[in-house]
Amino acid sequence: MKGSTSGRESSASKTIDEWIGRVGGWRGRTFQRMRELVRQADPEIIEELKWKRPTNPMGSPVYSHYGIICTGAVLKNSVRLTFFKGASLKDPSGVFNFALGSNVRRAIDVHESERINQAALKDLIRAAVALNLKSKKQAS
Repeated sequence: MKGSTSGRESSASKTIDEWIGRVGGWRGRTFQRMRELVRQADPEIIEELKWKRPTNPMGSPVYSHYGIICTGAVLKNSVRLTFFKGASLKDPSGVFNFALGSNVRRAIDVHESERINQAALKDLIRAAVALNLKSKKQAS
């Protein structure tokens, strides 16, 4: 599951495009920008939809490379990227601002009119990929 584009990813990306269009407004624009930054940080990242349920029939956008990097969500008052292994990542720029007490996950919430440190976000994505790769090599 390195980073090749699959039919599932293409279908998921199209579904997410449509969903962003329906969300609209600042939240749709912010999610789209965050999504672009994730892809710029790692062009081999795979975008999928996982965990469909009645309250979330589309599923959750998931970004993976050598394992899950982060998930995306549009909430009522913010757009969130949750990093599955965020507590293991160095965050010298202080981009993580949610779930800081978690032993595993960390998240970035962006509220209306807030800007994100784009370079720092890309660094976190790359560090998460490196952590996944290191974990994969140790498991081999």
